[in-house]
Amino acid sequence: MIVDAHLDLAYNVLEHGRDQTQPLASIRAAEKGQSRNGIATVTLPELQKGNVGLVFGTIFVMPAASPLAGIGATVGYKDAAEAHRQGMAQLDYYHRLADEQPHIRLVTDTPSLDEVVASFATDNHLLGIVPLMEGADPIQEPEEAELWYERGVRLIGLAWDDTRYASGAWRGSRHGLTNEGRQLLEVMAQFGFILDLTHMSEKASLEALDSYPGVVVASHSNARALVPTERQLSDTQIRLIGERQGVIGVVLSSSFLKAGHRRGEAKELVTLDHVAAHIDHICQLTGSAAHVGIGSDLDGGFGVADIPAELDSVADLSKIGDKLKERGYSSIDAENILGGNWLNLLRRTWL
Repeated sequence: MIVDAHLDLAYNVLEHGRDQTQPLASIRAAEKGQSRNGIATVTLPELQKGNVGLVFGTIFVMPAASPLAGIGATVGYKDAAEAHRQGMAQLDYYHRLADEQPHIRLVTDTPSLDEVVASFATDNHLLGIVPLMEGADPIQEPEEAELWYERGVRLIGLAWDDTRYASGAWRGSRHGLTNEGRQLLEVMAQFGFILDLTHMSEKASLEALDSYPGVVVASHSNARALVPTERQLSDTQIRLIGERQGVIGVVLSSSFLKAGHRRGEAKELVTLDHVAAHIDHICQLTGSAAHVGIGSDLDGGFGVADIPAELDSVADLSKIGDKLKERGYSSIDAENILGGNWLNLLRRTWL
């Protein structure tokens, strides 16, 4: 059973019109390679084909003021009320999916997690979705985090770009948490949210690590030592996440895997060896293979042309485990990186 800790399923439905229940070939044929989001790599049937049993399904809304707005997106929010409406629409999609598709479960606690895991001992595999909020602006005020928890959100990242709660990493910001961000962390701690440090500026993430008592992760982040941009994690951040028993999900965007690689360059220039190098780096810094997993972000602003050469879709994630074993990882470590580390973290969180 494989776990992918970051997929923009709802965003691809509501923003790009992709019916995730359809076969991947049908979506590719309908789009004929003309999607603003690149050639699709993710659908629900493709996830099942690849033995992906659990995903963190994002609630992601694009701030209209972001310099990245308009790149693969047509709709952005201008204020907290718009962000709230757009975020709730995506969460509603996950609820509808679980209501309408018999093999889909919203995973929000240990019993629902155990149901999904147990299904992999049968021929009828379930697919679990853990709702993750990527950028906290849909939360109109800190106290509203309770509403999102009641509706199933279990992870929150305070920033994608700059938000009212924290500075983001895209612009190389030197700012950290805002006062509202500190208040939001207090509310999150009361309900046991997992804090996602991905996209936060380094200063904001270090402040959060210092003050947040709950579980911390980076759902989709790579190593800055190998790709030197602010969007990646510094060695300090990686070590601290490991010390907090967190997990870091490696992103499969080629530009996040190889220094200097740009979208549209030859697919063959980036391979699973680059993925393994980021995993190796995290393992070396944290001292074990227990703090790294997959957070692919597939179809998160890039398509099949901009993922490693050996990969065509999300169904190929198991090839990462094969590569790790080629490089000397044990079968147990490879299995944990492909999913076990995320499962263990969720179980610890929901004790």
